[in-house]
Amino acid sequence: MSASSPKTPYTTNNAGIPVESDEHSLSISPDGPILMQDHYLIEKMAQFNRERVPERVVHAKGAGAYGFFEVTHDVSQFTKADLFQPGRRTDMLARFSTVAGELGSPDTWRDPRGFALKFYTEHGNYDMVGNNTPIFFVRDPMKFQDFIRSQKRHPATGLRNNDMQWDFWTLSPESAHMVTWLMGDRGIPASFRHMNGYSSHTYMWVNGAGERFWVKYHFKTDQGIDYLTQADADEMAGSDGDHHRRDLYESIESGNAPTWSLKVQIMPFEDAADYRFNPFDLTKVWPHGDYPLIDVGRMTLNKNPDNFFIHIEQAAFEPSNLVPGIGPSPDKMLLGRLFSYPDTHRYRIGPNYAQLPPNRARSHVNSYAKDGPMRYEASNAARPYAPNSYGGPAADVDRFGDPAGWAAAGEMVREAYKLHREDDDWGQAGTQVRQVLDDAARDRLVSNVSGHLKQGVSRPVLDRALQYWRNIDKVIGDRIAKKANGG
Repeated sequence: MSASSPKTPYTTNNAGIPVESDEHSLSISPDGPILMQDHYLIEKMAQFNRERVPERVVHAKGAGAYGFFEVTHDVSQFTKADLFQPGRRTDMLARFSTVAGELGSPDTWRDPRGFALKFYTEHGNYDMVGNNTPIFFVRDPMKFQDFIRSQKRHPATGLRNNDMQWDFWTLSPESAHMVTWLMGDRGIPASFRHMNGYSSHTYMWVNGAGERFWVKYHFKTDQGIDYLTQADADEMAGSDGDHHRRDLYESIESGNAPTWSLKVQIMPFEDAADYRFNPFDLTKVWPHGDYPLIDVGRMTLNKNPDNFFIHIEQAAFEPSNLVPGIGPSPDKMLLGRLFSYPDTHRYRIGPNYAQLPPNRARSHVNSYAKDGPMRYEASNAARPYAPNSYGGPAADVDRFGDPAGWAAAGEMVREAYKLHREDDDWGQAGTQVRQVLDDAARDRLVSNVSGHLKQGVSRPVLDRALQYWRNIDKVIGDRIAKKANGG
């Protein structure tokens, strides 16, 4: 047996029974065959074979930490949500991630970054599942699966394939705004600490009087925006593939807790119907001149998880976790994700994933859910059905009845999805190129795009890609064409 001091805890199996050896299987003799009655050996082998849960199909590679959110400005005139009331401090969990790469992929690939937050409020968990960009590649969930597959690996070669990416993008002009972000400086953040986070989606806020507003969230990094050049990112991918994960952990561990300031854009409910473009279109931003940023509070991440697998790999974020005072909007991508996210958690980590430590509500859970694999907390209900006559939980319609629903406003929804005067796919991308980027950033954009196009993009996809950029901006498109064609 292994030597141990009196203070060293003794090894047990999963049932707490002391084991005889950490090193030797049970056998007839030191050199003889092992015996099947060595239940501890079998437990170790069987447990090892089952150590992994399926990795996320998207956002597989990431990092995260615990922290808190503090309200610094009064926005109670817009929402009654507990976590946004004056003076409130709410514990939270954040997870940042790449999108297309697998669990072992480098942190520094050119890719959007996920920005997922879980707030442990007194009325249950509120999740915001966003990105480091305020927009996305598609506006309809019918195309989401196809988009992701175009960014993944080629089925024949098992390699990532630029031709597939540009084939999808050039056949989906609504992607232009997001591709402009992706191919610019913010396509490769210097670290998770040096990027903003956005809800991207539009949500609904409801105040105590039942008044409704549309809202977009902007988490602005207090560390400042910073990025890696393509050359630096490529070098980092080879020298430290976990650069962003390592940076977040070491920053918090050294006491340098990163922070983000939350600001929101608020649109009055009635503005949506005749706004100049569909305000629920995920490929569009709301100009700040129309709806300026309003200060709300600050997010601080100050505690690393004590076990990465338990707290980060098993963390389950879902936009369907909406607390009183916050609701969805008619954003089609958001509505699709209300189903998709919890469904993937049920597949990946089981139907009782909400009872796992990172997902467990800090408030009372009075659910009628029961049984299923790996359930370890019983329902508080005396009888497993509602309504019942035995003191089971009952919905408090007076307190939490839904004044937030927009479904009844059918005319508003139909108006929002009619063709608005600025509902084109190229306009905001062109504005970004001409008015947001400076000359140096435009030079890097041209270099990034032309370099990407030179890596295996075939005709006619290449011809479509060059026209795609000319549609965004003729000058930039011509510059990209010249470099991509060897000029």
